[in-house]
Amino acid sequence: MIRPNRLWWYIVLALALVGGSSGPAFAAPLGGSPWAAAAATLRHGWQSPLALLLVQLATILLMAKLLGALCRKIGQPAVVGEMAAGIVLGPSLVGRYFPTVSAHLFPPQSLETLRQLSQIGLILFMFVVGLDLDWRAIRGKVGQAVVISHASILLPFGLGFGLAYFLYGAFAPVGVAFSSFGLFLGTAMSITAFPVLARIVRERGLHTTALGALVLTCAAVDDVTAWCLLAAVVALVRSASAGSALGLLALAAVYVGLMLRVVRPLLVRLATRSSAATGPKETMLPVYFLLLVLSAFAAELIGIHALFGAFLAGAIVPGESGLREWLSNKVRAVAEGLLLPLFFVFTGLRTEISLLNTGYLWGICALIVAVAVAGKLLGSALAARFVGHSWSDSLRIGTLMNTRGLMEIVVLNIGYDLGILTPQVFAMMVIMALATTCMTGPALNLIERHSSRRPSAA
Repeated sequence: MIRPNRLWWYIVLALALVGGSSGPAFAAPLGGSPWAAAAATLRHGWQSPLALLLVQLATILLMAKLLGALCRKIGQPAVVGEMAAGIVLGPSLVGRYFPTVSAHLFPPQSLETLRQLSQIGLILFMFVVGLDLDWRAIRGKVGQAVVISHASILLPFGLGFGLAYFLYGAFAPVGVAFSSFGLFLGTAMSITAFPVLARIVRERGLHTTALGALVLTCAAVDDVTAWCLLAAVVALVRSASAGSALGLLALAAVYVGLMLRVVRPLLVRLATRSSAATGPKETMLPVYFLLLVLSAFAAELIGIHALFGAFLAGAIVPGESGLREWLSNKVRAVAEGLLLPLFFVFTGLRTEISLLNTGYLWGICALIVAVAVAGKLLGSALAARFVGHSWSDSLRIGTLMNTRGLMEIVVLNIGYDLGILTPQVFAMMVIMALATTCMTGPALNLIERHSSRRPSAA
């Protein structure tokens, strides 16, 4: 029978072997306390970058799950809670009130690893967004969808560009040209969160209705247009002159043309040959991952951002034999379940709401939210009314198109990385993304209650 004091030493020895054969675990004197040796082993294990990353991942997933479940209970999409989890774990809450915990959990030297993993998650997510585009539905409703979606881009873009003129002197980073600041702010105001919108439409049972199909088509067209616009803006910002910007845009056009005219037909042939009656073969999965990686690499190399390449790679995958749905389900679980929460927290670590420490700054934040809502909601609603929808349906369309969610956060991080947004403006825009997403459910409920009171008057 093993005595208790010997059992402690066996446990310590096992921990030391797991933690590594060198370091403080073997530095403890053999005559010392087993507790001291165990504590030394644990301290050594905590200093391991892998151990720290695993603790960070567990904490992030737990917080995202808890807040996501809480948001579902109060009628909000789970993604709102996941986005809020990043802010909770960042300097706005944990970093401010529990600085020691924050310093140990997210030391500065670990943030680069989180950033890179979150970028991989974003690349996979944008691939899924491209896969989820239903090109047949877009072709079937292209007339109304183009009018509504482009109105929901042009009006917020114009208002965002005008707002940039007002904010530029006081809030633009030093050395950033007004054209870059204005174009980016206009583009950021034009984004609709297609994945979150699709989830809301399904949860409310609208996906089987003509209105739901139209809204999803509008959001898809909006996403395609907005990401093309963003790619052009990124190319302009990264270029040193107008001539180099035109060169980047020309390369981008060649890249898109090759993807559509050369790569997609090859994928169609490949899918036709490899797909059996039961669905796509598992052996083809590495081919599509290779397509994703190479497309993202090409887009990053050109200068229009890897995320656009990932989006385009998903968009050109053929839909034969349920290939797009099968591939989307394969990638979605890892992207949304494991890696995207890292992106939310990395965004939260960048978001310092405490920077908005005066009434004037909060007033500017309220102005940004108001401009965002006015541009997107009114632009979509007025266009829907113009093409013949009732006011209640038009307001529903405008409210759903005003949902920004994760897509807005992705765009804001691109602007932050490019140095177009200051920390203050970044925090304001993150608040805007949360506010416009949170208001979708209550606004739809209000519209439905109001319209249900007037059946006889119609």
